[in-house]
Amino acid sequence: SRVEVEKQRQEEGTARHFLAEMLHRGAIGLLRGIKVADQETGISPPRLSALSVLVFGGPQSLASLASAEGVKPPTMSKLVAELEGIGLVEKSPDPNDGRGLVIAATRQGKKIMLAGRDRRLALLKDRLAGLTDREIARLEAAAPILLKLARREP
Repeated sequence: SRVEVEKQRQEEGTARHFLAEMLHRGAIGLLRGIKVADQETGISPPRLSALSVLVFGGPQSLASLASAEGVKPPTMSKLVAELEGIGLVEKSPDPNDGRGLVIAATRQGKKIMLAGRDRRLALLKDRLAGLTDREIARLEAAAPILLKLARREP
């Protein structure tokens, strides 16, 4: 009946809301827990985020980097200048656009980012050590779904 269908929709909506709330709390908690590793670099979160895009995503144009970070090009230009000033990125002419530049992480920028990634992974591995084999298996099964959710555009 229509009443049963509506009741089922409400129950599903409540279950999805609960799941969304749990995922949100879990993601925030994990991020806060591993943020410590990033603070050890002494580099601000916006700079680290831009550097991460370059290290793990490869060289980018300023417009592409700004888009990836969700900021306007002038804001990204300032961040890039700051990163360049401390030797973590370098600019070179764009071979496909004579007026454009390609921004890439330097060897030092890659070293800092990879060391930070290693620290974050170590913190996560420590947390995983406290889980049961059954919990680990459930996380392994859920990991591809979490990655799928992380890639989805809002």
